Amino acid sequence: MPAEDITDWIALNMIPGVGGATFRRLVKFFGSPGVALKASIKDLSQIKGLTPAICQSIAEYRDSISIQRELDMIQRRGCKVITIRDESYPANLKAIYDPPPVLYVRGELLSTDSLSVSMVGTRTASPYGKMVAEKLSAQLAARGITVVSGMAYGIDTEAHKGALSGGGRTIAVMGNGLDIVYPSRNAGLLEQIINSGAAISEFPMGMKPLKNNFPRRNRIISGLSLGTLVVEASKQSGALITADYALDQGREVFAVPGQIFSEMSGGTHDRIKQGAAKLVESVEDILDELPSHALQPLAEEDIKTKEEQIEVQLSGAEDAVWKVVSSTPIHIDDISKEAALPSYKVSAALVMLELKGLVQQSAGKMFTKKVSILDT
Repeated sequence: MPAEDITDWIALNMIPGVGGATFRRLVKFFGSPGVALKASIKDLSQIKGLTPAICQSIAEYRDSISIQRELDMIQRRGCKVITIRDESYPANLKAIYDPPPVLYVRGELLSTDSLSVSMVGTRTASPYGKMVAEKLSAQLAARGITVVSGMAYGIDTEAHKGALSGGGRTIAVMGNGLDIVYPSRNAGLLEQIINSGAAISEFPMGMKPLKNNFPRRNRIISGLSLGTLVVEASKQSGALITADYALDQGREVFAVPGQIFSEMSGGTHDRIKQGAAKLVESVEDILDELPSHALQPLAEEDIKTKEEQIEVQLSGAEDAVWKVVSSTPIHIDDISKEAALPSYKVSAALVMLELKGLVQQSAGKMFTKKVSILDT
């Protein structure tokens, strides 16, 4: 695509009020973004569905857009911009009702990313939710499935981390411009994602993470994927918006059951009870719904349990504590009792296990086992 053509796509995408539907109407009517940008208000008003306010916005902003500044920022951030007419545009996303006409990309989008599953859930995830998200994501990645999520705290973060730990690819869909890291605490994670997948956005550079951006982002998360997995979501969770988009897009929806008294399980349990999501107890429940010919089988050595692989790496006290800790949170005093070890030895062992990435601590000196793709 010629440079001046992609510039027109970028410019039209930057005009306030021009969303995907309006963009498509303009291109369909005028033939290209460049012609649409030069159209008079009279010509614009002939397009069905364009309000006078949008016509006025196009006329006002098209000459004031700092397109060179945008292009410079794209270059400085190592981004590329693809349009829906490009061969590299994701096939799954192109097939949805409202695909974004323009995508900003940091990293690389591959054709193999068409075999992907999105994972979403609450920002205030429990240790159980985080553990499940990381484990399932890593298992999916180990089988060559790209994991898609939204870079938020909680389940999203663990989904990306799990895919990376599984040696696979992951895509972060952002609700802001790619020159902004949001949340800022995930800056290091974002760089890892870019090196092992991609960060993408439909929003121009400088766009802040505004509340209204995230429902739009969610349709891209589900649209990139063959199915969406919800891990921990309350009845009001925004993650359910992504699940609803997936249903509308004709994609699979999965949900992980949680604790029955947890508010964070309300939304996922509702979806399961309504038959709107398949209950997931293991990664196999997801794989069963995906094209079997495209999945990568795990090597025999990769399906050994974590316990078998780490036995030789643990001291006596560490091994005793490791065998007590599970996916259910347990207090340090109870670990001491069950392991028949004094508290000072348990504390020291837990510190070492945390450093080795085998356990994680939550509030109130509660500990859970931090599982990986090798736990079966």
